[in-house]
Amino acid sequence: MKASFKCSTASQMMQAINNYFEFIKGESQPVNSAASSKTGKEWIRAPEIPTLRGLALFLEFKSVAELERYEQKKNHRKALRYARLKIEAAYEQQLFETATGAIFALKNMGWTDKPEKAKSSASSKTLRVEITNTGPIPATSEKEVAL
Repeated sequence: MKASFKCSTASQMMQAINNYFEFIKGESQPVNSAASSKTGKEWIRAPEIPTLRGLALFLEFKSVAELERYEQKKNHRKALRYARLKIEAAYEQQLFETATGAIFALKNMGWTDKPEKAKSSASSKTLRVEITNTGPIPATSEKEVAL
């Protein structure tokens, strides 16, 4: 299946990716009345969340799998990995809007929400000492002692 987009060089791919991230910011126009908008803007096209599927559609790929195949090509690898990293960063930023999102992110980084249990003295190791005879057997009475 041949890609329908027109990016043959790495710089063209990077420019198309930058265009995608600019496009998803949305498009607005100033509003005359401040009462009609808190920001003083009216959205013509609302901002979008960056996604791999959105990027694939913007670049006119037929599927995400096709985008991923292009990501393996040496010519486009750096640009497409950069785009993937920017998308992942946007998701990570959204995780911290709630406490559960932050907990989820930390758990994925190896953190745990269970406290470590201190080792109790019952589980400590016991030292066992054994005495062995190495010399003459001690006398049991004074009569056995010879001077």
